[in-house]
Order: sequence, then C-alpha cells, then structure tokens
Amino acid sequence: MVKGWADTVRAAEERGDWDEAISVISSVAECDSRNFVRHDAHLWYMDLLARAGRLDELAMLAETDRHARRRLGRLLYEEGRDGELRHRAQHGDKTALYLLVRLLREQGEQAAARQAVSEIDETDAYALRLANEPLARQRASSGDQMGTTRDASGRASP
Repeated sequence: MVKGWADTVRAAEERGDWDEAISVISSVAECDSRNFVRHDAHLWYMDLLARAGRLDELAMLAETDRHARRRLGRLLYEEGRDGELRHRAQHGDKTALYLLVRLLREQGEQAAARQAVSEIDETDAYALRLANEPLARQRASSGDQMGTTRDASGRASP
C-alpha cells in the first residue's frame, strides 16, 4: 500500500478534486478484503464516486458490487429519483425497491408505493410491510434492513 494515501485522498476531497481522490483511493480499495483498511477504502471509494456525481461508474460497479449497489440506491433515494429506483427495482435490486417504497411514502404517495410493490415483487414481505405500515412507524424504523438512519431533518444517512 502507498504510504500516506489516506491523507492524499482526504486533502483532495477537501479541495473538491474528485479525480485525484478517486484515482488514489481506487489503487488501495478492495471489496471484501481481509485487510480492513482496504475494505474501508472500498466503502470510501463508493462514497467518493457518489459525491463526485459519477453515477455511470457507480452503476457499472453496482452490477457486481453490493456496496456500489447500496450507495447508488441511497444516492438516488436522497435525490428523489424515483424513476431510476423503479428501473433498478424492476431489474432485481431489492434495496432499490425498498428505497422506492420509502421515497413514495415520504412524498405522500402511499397508493403508488403499494402499486410499485404489486407490480415489481408482490411476494416480498418486507416491501409489502413498508408499503402498508403507518408513515410515522416507517420514519422510526428507517434504519431497518438497509443500513440507513435519518438525521434530525429526516434526510437519509449511512
């Protein structure tokens, strides 16, 4: 591993130099590495791609990488991109389905949330529960199964 890589990434990140930050961290990052530093770098790498707006790269990695898939889903959710979440859910991304249901519910579209589950995977018990539970309970359990929590403003966070 390159010595001082984390400081270089942090400095580039602070400057908003996403190209440098991503270039440096990608040389260290390793998904599911036994080396926790490399695995943590992989998670940081996924976050940098999202924050840099590199959705195409993140989507390409999401085809085989669950961390990229989760980070992409979270980004689409945070940006209110229900059409893209729906597309990903229709192609088998369970996290996208759950986030789509939550997004629709938060937008006051409970009927649309139920319809989405009915159209995409009516056998998914968790999605059905999300689509049908009272909104107040949904907010309280927002960290349930997806690794997300809510800050005081209700915005999703890792």
